[in-house]
Amino acid sequence: MSGLTLRLRGALPARTDLGALTADGWHEAGAAAMARRLVLVEGTGAVPAGDLFDVQGTPGTRLVVAGDCALGDRLGARLALGEVVVEGDAGDDAGQAMAGGRLVVRGSAGARAGAAAPGHKKGMTGGELVIHGRAGTGLGAGMRRGLVACGGDIGAGAGTNLIAGTIVTLGALGEGAGRLNRRGSLVAAGGATPFAGYRLAATVQPIWLRLLFLHLARALGLPVRREWIEGHWRRFSGDLTDLGKGELLTWTPS
Repeated sequence: MSGLTLRLRGALPARTDLGALTADGWHEAGAAAMARRLVLVEGTGAVPAGDLFDVQGTPGTRLVVAGDCALGDRLGARLALGEVVVEGDAGDDAGQAMAGGRLVVRGSAGARAGAAAPGHKKGMTGGELVIHGRAGTGLGAGMRRGLVACGGDIGAGAGTNLIAGTIVTLGALGEGAGRLNRRGSLVAAGGATPFAGYRLAATVQPIWLRLLFLHLARALGLPVRREWIEGHWRRFSGDLTDLGKGELLTWTPS
């Protein structure tokens, strides 16, 4: 399969803005061109990506970033096509303002994954953001469309100002999830404390949720339990302080 692999030469020296790796035309860049792209290292400034990464491969719609990028921010920012795989942790703002494609983080992600860029209202408008580990605060803030799937717990404030789209976690949702949710769906297999603007509507077995979990297991490789596919879910409607057509679903053990 064509595509590039960027392997960290050593630990990142400081917080580093890696958004340039998936800027316009990334899928057309060869190894040399990708190595020349400038990333921003806190306290140092712009440096060529090749100073931090060994870059191998050929142009294509798949990019693999190998190594511990817990200090690497904005991985997959504004991604619109293709697949970016982070073989480890990602820093803050992973998948910022994604419009399409798929970003996979094999480890955990920092704050504001899939959220809007500073000064903007729109977060993700499409695509799939898959985090196998935990995620920090503010995940999916301002999300318009798309799917965010997380294998572990998510920090506070997930789905704030959620207009549409789906956030699902196999762990627990932190406090304040779904505040000002208008039409989006939040799903927590590991539980959640509904925000004050939510009210219990029903106990359900939605077909769309079964299909979603099958997709998470088969296509995205997340460890979905059979009881989540076959069991019952408590559906809360909200945020009733806003439009109130969103929903929060929490699994109910039989």
